[in-house]
Amino acid sequence: MPMKFFLDIAYPDQASNRFELPPGLYTIGRGDACKIRLRHPEVSERHALLTLRETGVTIEDLHSSNGTIVGGRPIQEPTRLRADDVVSLGPCLLRVSSDEPATSDAPAASAAPDVPQPEPPRAPAPEPAVAQPPSIPVSAPPPPPPPPLPAPVDPMAAIMREIKNQIHGELIQRLDLKRMTVSRIGTDELQQKARETIRAIIAEVRRNRKLPAGIDPARLEKEIYDEAVRLGPLEDFLADDSITEIMVNGPGQVFVERNGRIELTGQTFMDDESVLGVIERIVAPIGRRIDESQPYVDARLPDGSRVNAIIAPLSLTGPCITIRKFSKRALTVDDFIAFGTWTHNIAEFLRLCVIMRKNIVVAGGTGSGKTTLLNVLSGFIPPTDRIITIEDAAELRLVQPHVVRLEARPPNIEGRGAITIRDLVRNALRMRPDRIIVGECRGGEALDMLQAMNTGHDGSLTTVHANSPRDVISRLETMVLMSGLELPSRAIREQIASAIDLVVHESRLSDGSRKVTCVSEVVGLEGLQVVMQDLFEFEQTGVDEKGKVLGRFRPTGAVPTFFEHIKSRGLHLDPAIFDPAKQGGDA
Repeated sequence: MPMKFFLDIAYPDQASNRFELPPGLYTIGRGDACKIRLRHPEVSERHALLTLRETGVTIEDLHSSNGTIVGGRPIQEPTRLRADDVVSLGPCLLRVSSDEPATSDAPAASAAPDVPQPEPPRAPAPEPAVAQPPSIPVSAPPPPPPPPLPAPVDPMAAIMREIKNQIHGELIQRLDLKRMTVSRIGTDELQQKARETIRAIIAEVRRNRKLPAGIDPARLEKEIYDEAVRLGPLEDFLADDSITEIMVNGPGQVFVERNGRIELTGQTFMDDESVLGVIERIVAPIGRRIDESQPYVDARLPDGSRVNAIIAPLSLTGPCITIRKFSKRALTVDDFIAFGTWTHNIAEFLRLCVIMRKNIVVAGGTGSGKTTLLNVLSGFIPPTDRIITIEDAAELRLVQPHVVRLEARPPNIEGRGAITIRDLVRNALRMRPDRIIVGECRGGEALDMLQAMNTGHDGSLTTVHANSPRDVISRLETMVLMSGLELPSRAIREQIASAIDLVVHESRLSDGSRKVTCVSEVVGLEGLQVVMQDLFEFEQTGVDEKGKVLGRFRPTGAVPTFFEHIKSRGLHLDPAIFDPAKQGGDA
């Protein structure tokens, strides 16, 4: 029979609790990612590493704030535990005992390879400890009882993680990454020094034969390098074109969206500090900050991917990162047709609307693809126009030669110096724009945008969160009221009806696909109601056995009121595209 281990945990002024553990590696600490969680403020997030082997039991301090004490002395390196040793982690006391195999000739359980340590254990197995150690009183307020200990899921993954932790700690000692990052050292030089140092540490570990079999040194070097100076486990996801969204829920969980479906990955971060380090490397280059006084931030990656990060005290699960990836290649009209986002007829109609300088609002829910669609529509703007783009975090990628990109600025550490979208819209009116593109209207800037559309800046584009084209009108009315001006509803609706020509609504369906579900024209104002007519719509007919949404795009039969103007501009559009009888629809 394989050896069994028993761990007794004593909280202050409480009876000890006993847990049976199989051989393996166990991180001990306050953090959720630890296998043995001690919920006490004096215990670090990752406090110590406990190794249970049939050849012996060792414990190692993981650079904790209060240290790990064995036999009344703080330890500085992996320490072998004797049967009567009591381990102190803050006010919490631990004791490990073992149950010897029933027969000496029974086959021993296969133990996972040792993690790299300066002095691997060579002494004989410890004698069995007492069956139940007494509760040891310590004067401190009693914390809640410890939660059950989860069973190890993947021993090799745990070994890999602990090796990375140790080498990463050695890297920090040899190379002050934080000091070098904030100094004037160049990015290339910093990355080169880090890679050389990591390679040297791994070479030393291999020379000392402390790298377990089955661990690829090249993979180990890459993962440590990525987490030290790049974006850690996120690097592989950012390079994967099939992934459209990355969601980090604290250090222990990383989800991705692939083909419209969310899935849990096996990747994790070492601790909260590693996630915070990634956030800092994202926000620092664009002049943004995140700390306890400003615990959330919107940012972007160099490729334009959108990033949101939120940390404690607002996030109770640890630092969280949400990355909405942008395609490395700008999507085209043909891509949208291939994806089933729209049809050739819809694309051709919207192309002519952009050329005719119609004001267009792209609407939809979160993650429906509004910004990507806005990028495609902006590609129809003639290269002779001067374009001003205004965004919270610059994401749009226009190919025209005459583009001025403006980005809002959050307040500084003193709460001053903020430049809002509304400020930039006002300033853009003085920059002689032919077209104004606002990445998203979500507040009082809607009033300035409507006024710009009504004062000679035709052909403007923007996006709005809304569930339907009709909801766009009420959303805009609400956002205009957020500007602080007490305007009557009729005056606001007159502005909306006069300014906006088309609403293009996009949705993310149940199978994860994005489709332009409705193209509506704003006809005008009758009484107090803004009149709209749907020109094209997507009609869902069912779902196949694989969950794929089935349906077709079809015209409603309505013809836009400005159809005759298309001819007067010397443009051609076949009127048959608006006739349901002549259009069979596209699946």
